[in-house]
Amino acid sequence: MADLHALGTANVRKLLWEYSLPAIVAMLASSLYNIVDSIFIGHGVGALAISGLAITFPLMNLSAAFGSLIGAGGATLLSIKMGQHDVESAERVLGNIVSLNLLLGTLFMLFGLLFLEPILLFFGASSETLPYAYDYMFVLLIGNLVTHLYLGLNSAMRSTGAPRKAMLTTLMTVFINCVLDPLFIFVFDWGIRGAALATVVAQLAALIYTLVHFLNPRQELHFKRDIFTLRRRVAVSIFSIGMAPFVLNACSCLVVVVINQSLLKYGSDLAVGAYGIVNRIMMLFGMLVLGFNQGMQPIAGYNYGALKMDRVKSVLKQTILYASLVMTTGFLVVELFPELVARMFTTDAELLSISETGLRIVFAMAPVVGFQMVVSNFFQSIGHASKAVFLSSTRQLLFLVPLLVILPHFFGVIGVWLSLPISDVLSSALAAVVLFRDKMFNSK
Repeated sequence: MADLHALGTANVRKLLWEYSLPAIVAMLASSLYNIVDSIFIGHGVGALAISGLAITFPLMNLSAAFGSLIGAGGATLLSIKMGQHDVESAERVLGNIVSLNLLLGTLFMLFGLLFLEPILLFFGASSETLPYAYDYMFVLLIGNLVTHLYLGLNSAMRSTGAPRKAMLTTLMTVFINCVLDPLFIFVFDWGIRGAALATVVAQLAALIYTLVHFLNPRQELHFKRDIFTLRRRVAVSIFSIGMAPFVLNACSCLVVVVINQSLLKYGSDLAVGAYGIVNRIMMLFGMLVLGFNQGMQPIAGYNYGALKMDRVKSVLKQTILYASLVMTTGFLVVELFPELVARMFTTDAELLSISETGLRIVFAMAPVVGFQMVVSNFFQSIGHASKAVFLSSTRQLLFLVPLLVILPHFFGVIGVWLSLPISDVLSSALAAVVLFRDKMFNSK
């Protein structure tokens, strides 16, 4: 296990890469297995199946919102407690991560299964895309408890000095998913339901590996019999810190619903599918930034808890630099090769044409997105929940949703695409104002 207390003494740049690289590999792998799902579904089931998959994104975002409420909040709290050398409190946080995931994961699964069809219709499903969306989401909801526990404990593993193990766990899910996807879709002919089942089985294997890690008494932080009792103070702290990523994912749910409905109204089912492709590619580069954010999180949290503010500022500045480079690379790839990118998912001529247009417009302001993502995550990492929540919600609620309501009236489908880069610029400018006005950031 890594020396957790080196977070307060080792070179910050070296630490950022040490913690980010496993997270980047894990996030890249996670994004790639979502892309692999889409590729196999697009080529093995059809263009409308891609649209059906896109309809499920809001519900998956909502599930991720509840998962991140506990996982990200608990991981940050673990880092802060370990920075304060309060191992006993950290153990209680770990136990409550498990208990809260069991509770919320089960409730979300039951609610989703009971109201799945009306939810998908509200999200923009048509009579042609509903069967695909329903089959895919039904299987994922059955495995929702596995997903929540796996993601929550994987975040805890990374924050307690085992970033490489967390990376290997995610890589395991990708490998298993990539093996099972073609087997279930093409060999067993299970269609889109087979793709969902491959995802759940892969996550179950990773969850077992993660549980073995925390059951090992040689780990500095491990499961003990008396740590799983829900404690009000611990739960409130987890929810408070995790509220920022929760709001971000919940807002993403709302935004995708509005986007899907607008694309269906001003375009077609295939326009919804095109957004599914655009979303997967944006997620690919966004996951790389998230990898740097996850590397920053334990370093910023630990040093903030230890009152080492120079190290906190240093890791923030370096993370912003790397995130900006990642998103600029995404901008160049998409603007130069949009057809090649879209062709990975489909050979349907109409879907290709719509996807190319969407990719070019949506990625137009990608270079500024990394800054906004890092600043929002930074405030979460040091426990400043209110600022993190504010910045997480502004891009979607304050800027994007109004633009999605107004612009399509004048520009149709193009107005839907234009809303995204405009909101990126506005939210990044706001993040800059909040950051540079912060007393902690300006202190000598």
